[in-house]
Amino acid sequence: MGWHPEGLGPVDDARADFGRVLDRMFSAADTPSAVRAWARGEHGPGRALWERAARAGVFGLVVPEAYGGAGPLPVETGVAFVELGRHAVPGPLVETVAAAALLGRLARSGVAGPAERWLAPVGAGEAMLTLALPGGGPYALDADAAHAVLAVSGDDVLRRAAGHGPVQPSLDPARRLARAREGGEVLAAGPTVREAAAWAGDWAAFTTAAQALGVGLALLERTVAYAKRRTQFGVAIGSFQAVKHRLADALIGLEFAGPLLHGAAVALATGPSRRASASAEVAAAKFAACDAAYAAARTALQVHGAIGYTAEYDLSLWIGKARALRSAWGTPAECRAKVLQASMLH
Repeated sequence: MGWHPEGLGPVDDARADFGRVLDRMFSAADTPSAVRAWARGEHGPGRALWERAARAGVFGLVVPEAYGGAGPLPVETGVAFVELGRHAVPGPLVETVAAAALLGRLARSGVAGPAERWLAPVGAGEAMLTLALPGGGPYALDADAAHAVLAVSGDDVLRRAAGHGPVQPSLDPARRLARAREGGEVLAAGPTVREAAAWAGDWAAFTTAAQALGVGLALLERTVAYAKRRTQFGVAIGSFQAVKHRLADALIGLEFAGPLLHGAAVALATGPSRRASASAEVAAAKFAACDAAYAAARTALQVHGAIGYTAEYDLSLWIGKARALRSAWGTPAECRAKVLQASMLH
C-alpha cells in the first residue's frame, strides 16, 4: 500500500507532487540512523535532514511573504508534516512552525521586532526554534538543539528563555524534553501575546496531528509488508482473517482522520478572526489522527510480535513516536473537551 496526499483531502496536483517530492527525498536518506543519533544527543544527521526540508520549502510555508516565505499555507504545511511523520524526521519541527505562527501573528498586530529577527532565518532553515506555551506542558522539545527557546509566561509575556534545564526522558527517545529557564530577554508583552500564543497552540496541535497521521501510515505500511512475508503453517499471516481485520481497522481510522485534518487546515487558512471555530476543528483532527496512529502502533505490535518491541528494529522508532504524539500539544481528553465545548456553543 502507499500513501497519496489526496488522503489529506482534495489537494491539487501541485500539492500532491510536493508530497511525493518530500517522500522521495526522505526515502533516499537514512532517517532511522538520524533518529537514533538524535536520541543520543548527536544532532548532525538530524540537522542535515532539516536542511533538506528547508531547501524543499517546508518552513517557508508558514512564514509570511513579507519575511521571505510563502505562507501561511496550512494545507501545504499539512502535506509536508504528514511526510515528516511518515519518515520520522527528528527535531522541533512542530515547535519551529508554531513559533513562526506566533511571530507572524505578532507582526500582524504591530509587534514586528521578533518577527524581523527570526522569521527569515526560520524560512531559510537557518533557525531551529522551540516553544513553551501555557497549557502545552512545562517542557520545551529539543531545547538542547534549538537556536532559541521561546516561552510565553503569565499568558502575556513572550521571552527568549535564559537557557534550559537538563534533558528529561520521553516515551519517544528522539523527543528530548527540557524545562525552559526563568528569565531571559522579553520580546513582547500584553494582550497581543495572549492572542498570538493561542494561535500558535492551534498550529502546534495541527502539525502534530499531521505528523501523527504520517507516523500511522508508516506503521501500517510496514505492518502490511511484514504480514505478506511472515509465514505460519506454510502461509503468509496476512491471509489470516484476524490479521486482515486488524489491518483494515487501522486503515479505516487513518482514512477517517485525513479529511478531518484537511478541514482543520482549511479552517486555519481563514485566519485568527475565526480562531474559535478553527481551534475546535484542529482539536477534532488531532484526536482522530493521534488516536488512529496509536491504534496503528498497537496493531503493528500485535502483528509483529516480540520483535516489534526491540529497540534495534526500526519499527520501534515509529511506535514510540505514535505514543508520544498522542499527548503532545493536547491530550485526547483535552481535545474531546474542546470539541464538545464548541458544539455546545453552536
